[in-house]
Amino acid sequence: MDNTKGWALVVGILTILFISSLAVIWLLYSSIQQTVQPVQSVSGDLSTRIAQVLNPTPTVLPNPLTVIREIRSLARLETIQFTVEKVITAETGSTTLKPLFGDRLIFVAHGKVIAGVDLNKLGADDLELRDGILYVTLPKPEIFITALDNDKSYVYDRETGLLTKGDITLESTARRAAEDEIEKAAMQDGILDLARQNAENYLSRLFVNLGYPDVVFVGAATPTPAP
Repeated sequence: MDNTKGWALVVGILTILFISSLAVIWLLYSSIQQTVQPVQSVSGDLSTRIAQVLNPTPTVLPNPLTVIREIRSLARLETIQFTVEKVITAETGSTTLKPLFGDRLIFVAHGKVIAGVDLNKLGADDLELRDGILYVTLPKPEIFITALDNDKSYVYDRETGLLTKGDITLESTARRAAEDEIEKAAMQDGILDLARQNAENYLSRLFVNLGYPDVVFVGAATPTPAP
């Protein structure tokens, strides 16, 4: 019996020591976690700040000084708009040295062309009433606006030679060429003819409402672009 009691006492003591060790280990683990978490948080904040320093958000600072160069009154009747997309390839460098010094980009241009009639050019001599019929000689239709949509236009691809960083003016050159090509495409599709037709339709309704039911448009020669 004495041996049995002795072993029971030993087992009890060992069990108590084991449980106490687990409790100590758990307390140490909890303390370490509470210490590491603030360090990780500080480390994350520091990384974020470093990233902000290395890659700052662009800041736009417009000059508060504004210079108005010219003010003009306009009476442009915009009667049609074309939306055109063109792909422009621009490149520099000779064929033999292109792998080393060449620069080539593909620019996808998305733009609009607006045309109409400038009613400032409509004079008193251009309106004539004969036998109850109003004869109207309209000014020639013009291209008013040719502009790229910067939100939809983009550089699709660009390749530069091994020994060059590229031509900094190449994209600007491609954009200018894109505007010219967009306007040319609109001209080829007859934007000026349609601009005149729409102007005649609009002004016909206007003159009818003003009390001139019979309107004849004269001088409808083949339109040419404004200089």
